[in-house]
Formats: sequence, C-alpha cells, structure tokens
Amino acid sequence: MRLIYALIAFFAVFSAAPAEAARIKDVAHIYGKPNIYLMGTGLVAGLNRTGDSTRNEATIQQIVNRLQGQGVTVNPDDIMARNVASVIVTATMSADSKPGGHIDVEVASMGDARSLEGGVLLFTMLTAVDGEDYVLAKGPMVVGGYSADAAGNQVRKNHPTTGRVPSGGEVVQVPANYYDLNRQPQVVWNLDQPDFTTASNMAGTINDYLAADYAKALDSTSVVVHVPEAMRGNVITFVSQLESLEFTVDTSAKVVVNERTGTVVMGSDVRISPVAVAHGGLSIEVQRTTNVSQPGALSGGQTVLLDNTRIQVEEEESRVSMVEGATIGDLVTALNSLGVSPRDLISILTAIRQAGAIHAAIETL
Repeated sequence: MRLIYALIAFFAVFSAAPAEAARIKDVAHIYGKPNIYLMGTGLVAGLNRTGDSTRNEATIQQIVNRLQGQGVTVNPDDIMARNVASVIVTATMSADSKPGGHIDVEVASMGDARSLEGGVLLFTMLTAVDGEDYVLAKGPMVVGGYSADAAGNQVRKNHPTTGRVPSGGEVVQVPANYYDLNRQPQVVWNLDQPDFTTASNMAGTINDYLAADYAKALDSTSVVVHVPEAMRGNVITFVSQLESLEFTVDTSAKVVVNERTGTVVMGSDVRISPVAVAHGGLSIEVQRTTNVSQPGALSGGQTVLLDNTRIQVEEEESRVSMVEGATIGDLVTALNSLGVSPRDLISILTAIRQAGAIHAAIETL
C-alpha cells in the first residue's frame, strides 16, 4: 500500500512539471564502442546448509576440480555439498574498461540451492563470445532476499537464489581491436531509448551550439555529427564539449513491472480510457503442527509424534469499480481505492492493457 501512496505523491508533482532537459551523455552512447557481455560458471561457498544437494553432480565435480587444483585429493562420494552452490556468473564490461578496473557481477544459482545468502563467490573467469577471458570475478554476495524453513514451514522474501557481487569483477585484459575515437571523421550517438522527437531535438541542439549544420538525425536512434576540421585529431575534446549539452527528451508511455520484487514504475505520459475493474483473490493457508502423545505411567504405551494439518481457505470480497481519467494520477488513485497490493497492481495493469484501456507499453523485468 505504501507503494501506491508513493506513486500518487510522485505523479502529483511530476505530471504537473514541464518536460525536463537531459544531457546528451545521460541519454545516448557513442556508436562503435559496444559493451562486452561476459559469462562463466563458478561456485558460491560459505552457505548455511542452503546450497546444492548431493543430487547435483556438476556441483560435486566442480568442488573436486577446485580441490585437486589446490593439491587436495578427494573422493567425490565423500563430499557433502550443502554449503556450496553451483552458479552462473554474468557481467557487462564497458569498451572503455582498462586492465585493473572493477565491474559488478550478477550471480544466479544453477542447482537446487535454497538460498545464496551469506555466500562468497570463488574465483571465476568470465568469458566473452570470442572465447577470450576478460574478467576475474570473486567476492562476498549481496542477496536481496532470504529464505528460512523448519519442520515443513517456510518463509521466503523475493528471490534468494540470485545476487550481486559489487565491484567483484576485475578486468584482466581488453580486446585488441580498440576503437580509436580520435581517428574518426564523424561521431555517431545512439539514443538509449529510441525516439524520433528526441533524436531531432538532440541534432538541433548540437547545431545551435556549433552555429552550423554539423549534426543530423538519421533515424529514431542515431544522430551523426561531423567533426569540424579544426577538431580533427582531437575528437575526445570535441565530444566532451557536446556531451554536456542539455536538450528536451521525449519518451513514449511505458509501465515497467518487476514481479520478483513487486515493484511498479509508471511514466507520467501514461493515458487511460474508462474501464471497469473487479479485484478479488483466493488465499489458501496450510499450517502443520506437531503434537506429542504421551501415554500414562506404567501403561506400556509408546510416546509418538502426531502431525496435525489445518487448511484455511479465504476468498476476498470483490467489488467492481470504475477506473477512468486522463492521467496516471487518476489511475493510481482509482486502484488505491480498491485496496490493491503492488503484486495485485501488476496483474490489474496487465489486464487493463489487454482490454486496450491503458495506452502504454508494459515491460516486465
């Protein structure tokens, strides 16, 4: 509910404000210097018996290989791997990275580990599509969730089987074919969010600054800028002057949802048509308790454990409400009157989009 109130307060201010200007460097990147995407497989150790079970042969084999690499001979049948989990490690390295620099890495469980909380990523080499090793990853995990279970009961928040290692990847080498910007006769900026209006505004701002028609929008993504003769050979300085220019950015209406965390973010340009919404749900709760049956003294009986299970089904009351208005603030206010949670809000927005009543793209993370 707090999220709904926060959205109301945010859009009450944001929707009334004029379009903000943004710097070129914040909304566009230079073509010819693509990011490098990396991946590797490794181990997370130090888990509190929440790692992979012995059914995961790949995890057992990785442990054996690591130990043998340290001069330790071990029989795979003697390994109990509950404190270790096999993981996929991914990272994105900028084309401007240099050896010795550090980047964040993402870690995700590959086996049946229940949680990576408290774990440490062991040395893992990350490889690009060209087969070269560029980053060495390691370090303690940061997990945005937790999981606990006892006697058949379980409590979980978010997804504890994924996490990050901040600055955990060290760049060991960079590609040999480095893009030398100073040798280029023109610079091409690609917008992070393609939009014809934004591209046109960006080209116009650059031409106004240079007092000449050096920039041209090629399409909704690319803006090409020819380097003046006086700046040839010193393109870095030329780019540094242009990338701080501010111009008006226009974006399409979009709703971004993250079902794993229950996060919903909606842009101020979202528009809706009148639509009726009925919201309700079915909750099923299963509780198991263990009681002890103790026979009387000298009765000859045995003490036994009895499992009692109680199932409670509750259906929420549903009511139909009319959702209408021209702005996102109207939408949020109407949905708030239904008393929906952030996760319910995700389902409702998706349904409204399918009905054709919300004029915005819905992107799921």
